[in-house]
Amino acid sequence: MASGLQVFGQPASTDVARVLTCLFEKNLEFDLVRIDTFKREHRLPEFIRLRDPSGQVTFKHGDKTLVDPRAICRYLCTQFPNQGNRNLYGTGSLERASIEQWLQAEAQNFNPPSSALVFQLAFAPVLEIPQDHMVIAENERKLQQVLNVYDEILSKNEYLAGDEFTLADLCHLPDSQYIVSSERGMKLFTSRKNVARWFDQISSRKTWEQVVKMQMEHPGAFE
Repeated sequence: MASGLQVFGQPASTDVARVLTCLFEKNLEFDLVRIDTFKREHRLPEFIRLRDPSGQVTFKHGDKTLVDPRAICRYLCTQFPNQGNRNLYGTGSLERASIEQWLQAEAQNFNPPSSALVFQLAFAPVLEIPQDHMVIAENERKLQQVLNVYDEILSKNEYLAGDEFTLADLCHLPDSQYIVSSERGMKLFTSRKNVARWFDQISSRKTWEQVVKMQMEHPGAFE
């Protein structure tokens, strides 16, 4: 049984949400230390020492400290391979290689435009920051190109890396959820049949629903 797992951050953060979903998928017990970077708590010496440059997520397990959410997910899957969802990081070298390709694709191709849209479409209105429509249009164009590729892949596979839900799918959830929360963003997904089916499947997982519930109960900077 895992013990001593700590996550520092807010569920509303997309990086924290990735880690929380992975922890739930692996059925691991953990402590969540909520740090609101918009308030004074983030000046605590312990958090300053641990935090990543954006202050979004820090993970501790004993004397091990990690700040990259995808690295944290890989660590959890390799450290606790037989707990919870055993398929999350693949059960063989070929499966893992495919998952790794998709993790890189998500980080390099999907995340940059989706993160920009998350801020413009979801966060800016709540924080009363004017939306930059040129930024929205440019990143919509970039994300459309990515989703066109995804739609073709998903016409052949149930999920991105094959017929099992894996980290490849999980890491897309936080940004996607925020994007589809707006009517404009939702069309990016619903206009592509296979992408729409895929997102419906992955966003209805009980583990992700737990994270969304945590986000609603503790919206962090929006409180």
